[in-house]
Amino acid sequence: MVKSIIKDVNFLKIKSTLVTKDDVYLYDDLMDTLKFYQNRCVGMAANMIGISKRAIIFEDEDKKYVVMFNPVIIKKTDEYEAEEGCLSLDGVRKTKRYKKIKVEYYTKDFSKRIKTYSGFVAQIILHEMDHLDGIII
Repeated sequence: MVKSIIKDVNFLKIKSTLVTKDDVYLYDDLMDTLKFYQNRCVGMAANMIGISKRAIIFEDEDKKYVVMFNPVIIKKTDEYEAEEGCLSLDGVRKTKRYKKIKVEYYTKDFSKRIKTYSGFVAQIILHEMDHLDGIII
C-alpha cells in the first residue's frame, strides 16, 4: 500500500528497532511507496512511511528495487563529502559518505545476505541507514 511520507523531524529522529517476521508487510509497503515516488526518489527507509523499523528499499545498479531488513554496514572505505536531498526534508544538505560499503542484511524470507555496493548505490544505502539511526542530514 502506498503510504504518506513523514516530514516530522522529531519522529524521524527516533532510532528504529529490529524487523521481525511480523513486520514482513513492510516489504510491500516500501515497494509500493517507492514505486509511487520513483520520479523523485531512489531510496526510502521505513520511518519515512511512519514505521520505526530497520527496513530500507533502494534502486540498485541494475535499476531493480532491493529491500533490506536489519541492514548493518560491516565495512566502508574511501570517505567523501556529498550533497543530498530527501523526500522527508526540505533542501539539500552536505554529509559524509563512503565510495564502497559491505552490507549484511536479511531478505523478505529472512535469508541472511552479504553484499558489497559502491558509488551512488552505496550513497543511497548510507542515506537510508542514517534514517534508521535517527540521523538527520
